[in-house]
Order: sequence, then structure tokens, then C-alpha cells
Amino acid sequence: MATNKETTIQWKTTIIVSTSLQNHDTARMLCAQQHRIRFSDSVESGAFVFPLSGTAFLVVDPQDLPQSCEESGLFERIKKFVEVHRNSFLLLHTPFYGKKELDTLSAIQRRFFGSNLRILPVRNNAEIVKGMLTIAKATSKPHVGSIRDRMSLARAHVIESSPVWEMLRDKL
Repeated sequence: MATNKETTIQWKTTIIVSTSLQNHDTARMLCAQQHRIRFSDSVESGAFVFPLSGTAFLVVDPQDLPQSCEESGLFERIKKFVEVHRNSFLLLHTPFYGKKELDTLSAIQRRFFGSNLRILPVRNNAEIVKGMLTIAKATSKPHVGSIRDRMSLARAHVIESSPVWEMLRDKL
């Protein structure tokens, strides 16, 4: 008997990757999973763009920042990234959560509160790849419809089996 993992078809997509990440482990991991990788100088340094799902990810490592976020130009990079990409995610690569990493996270959250930037703290390259692929797959064109249908079915099921709705039906 086949297990669920054996029957699931591997999802593959095209990813536009910044040339600055050409030798990065995450790019190699994505290539090993047989995704179509295109390297480009025109995307922000440290960025992964998934054109079929309309999502973009910017990898930032606080350990690479020599001083505070404002002085390093990080806020300007993130601001430009958010302006260019409608669905933007910041992958804050922190193998451990020390004072500097938490201060960086807090500063970014304060500065971009209310924007369309979503921040994902990740600990290693495997989490970077898993997070990007999960979000990109869930928002890609062929999968959005099936996810929406499943959510509607779940909602209908909850409403039908809800004791509150039963009570309201009895009152009417």
C-alpha cells in the first residue's frame, strides 16, 4: 500500500533568484528539488521571487549587519522590496535568538508595522526553503482554487454542526 508521501506529486515551480545568492545553500537546495531557477541581477540582493504565486522573499541575516538597522541601510532595502513586491516576506535568518537578533526583529516590526511585509524568523536553510515553498504553493494559481474550496467546505461543515446554529434554527 502506498503512503501519502509516495502518492503526492512533487510540486515544481519557477523561481527568480538574486545573483547574490547563486552560491547560497538555499539556491542549491531548490535546484536539488528540481525547481526551475533563474538568476537575475534585476531583483533585490538576497531575494527569491516566485512569479506564478506573486510572492517574494528577502533573506536577511542580522549577523551580517555591522551596526544598527538604520545605519546599515537595511530599512531602505526592505522599503524598496516592499514597494516593488505586493506579497512580500522577510526571512530573518537567525540560527539563535540573542539580544541583537531580537532587537533587529523588533526594529523591523516597529518600522514596517501596517505594511504588507510579513516577517518569518527562520533558523536554518531548510526552514528557509520549507517556508518559501509552503507559502508559494498555497498562493500559486492552480492551488488557490482548491484551497479556497476546501476552506468553504470546512466552514460549511462547522456551521452545520455548530450547536449555536442548531439553537438558532430551533428558535426560528
